Amino acid sequence: MSEPTHARPVDVSERVTLLDALRGFALCGVFVSNSFMWFSGRILLPRAQAQALSAPPLETAVSSLYHFFVNQKFVTLFAFLFGLGFSIQLQRAEARGASIVPLYSRRLLVLLGIGVTHIFALWAGDVLSTYAVLGFALLLFRQRSDRTVLAWVVVLMFGVPLAVSALQRFGPILLHGAQAAAEAAKASEAHAAQMRARFLEGLSSDSFWTTQAANARYFLFVLPQANRLTWMSAVLGRFLLGLLAGRHLLLRDVERHRPWHRRLLVWGLVLGVPGNGTGLVVQRLRLAGLVDPAKDTWMFALPTVQELGYLGLAAVYVAAFALLFQRERWRRVMQVLAPVGRMALTNYLLQSAVSICLYDGWGLGFVGELPPSRCVALSLAVFALQVPLSHWWLSRFRFGPAEWLWRSLTYGRAQPMRPRPGSAVEPAAS
Repeated sequence: MSEPTHARPVDVSERVTLLDALRGFALCGVFVSNSFMWFSGRILLPRAQAQALSAPPLETAVSSLYHFFVNQKFVTLFAFLFGLGFSIQLQRAEARGASIVPLYSRRLLVLLGIGVTHIFALWAGDVLSTYAVLGFALLLFRQRSDRTVLAWVVVLMFGVPLAVSALQRFGPILLHGAQAAAEAAKASEAHAAQMRARFLEGLSSDSFWTTQAANARYFLFVLPQANRLTWMSAVLGRFLLGLLAGRHLLLRDVERHRPWHRRLLVWGLVLGVPGNGTGLVVQRLRLAGLVDPAKDTWMFALPTVQELGYLGLAAVYVAAFALLFQRERWRRVMQVLAPVGRMALTNYLLQSAVSICLYDGWGLGFVGELPPSRCVALSLAVFALQVPLSHWWLSRFRFGPAEWLWRSLTYGRAQPMRPRPGSAVEPAAS
């Protein structure tokens, strides 16, 4: 048996341009979502103030389009790609005759460090630390059968959220009675509203240190919440879907799997349209005062229906992107996003840094002030600048700055930033 070859960073020639472009596409949607809900402060506003910003017809339309086409779809896609990336790393480790565990574990620990730094230095909504923690769970599934992995996908994405929602809804009633449960729920919501108001007040401060202290306090408040458990469960389920897709080369050999992608388009629409439509209708009914989550017991099942919708449209995006990428004209356009995807970590962190400068009180102070259309336009403008910046950087260097740090710490030695003489820096257009 031959000795396993040493692990090393993936060379440009070994990268899959489709996956890089799809990751760049996903990052754009994630940024729009983060800007719309979090950086703008919309999720922290009192309901009346948030409704006032969304009241004009244009803002109502933009908000509805966001919730149907963007909300949770791109974060689902991003998590799917993380799991797919793990599958590719696993296959390459097996090809070298090496165990993936040591290198992958170091990689996740470094990512965890970057994520924790991101939380306290920039933004409490960090996803990197969660990905790092849940990434270790992927190691448990690397030798499991497809059927076992798929069963866990169902449990994690639908079973756990439904069970937690039911326990939150009915558990207090069974233990303490309906009246005591209603009073406790009201007190809990009042406390959560108070914490959101404190966070918004902190972000509006003209002191950077005050905003970051408020950021840290709010992160520590939401960290133990039950809703975080259901979110993490769904994220791990999305990882596992990516693992399955990677095993079967669904995005590395699209031509062979063209019929599968076409079926995915159809079934994605079957799940995505009613799932997201239901969520949008319920949201409008809540705003009109016709639905009350505290009184309507059927509402506990709504997150599961919405998760089906999120997954359905995310699947449509994956299949449509993959099929269009096989056409020469579309590929030339879509692969413009590939450098953004290759620098996804750098661009993600840069988005946070730029956004707090735009929205926090010590910066331009837009937090809690902008209507939906301007938040979306602002995020798309920033992303549009990241595209040529990524092209420019990768025409000169092998990695983005954050990717270089991640790789260097993972491998325990500084990686060369400049490309080797005579080697290509960016993937050639195919």
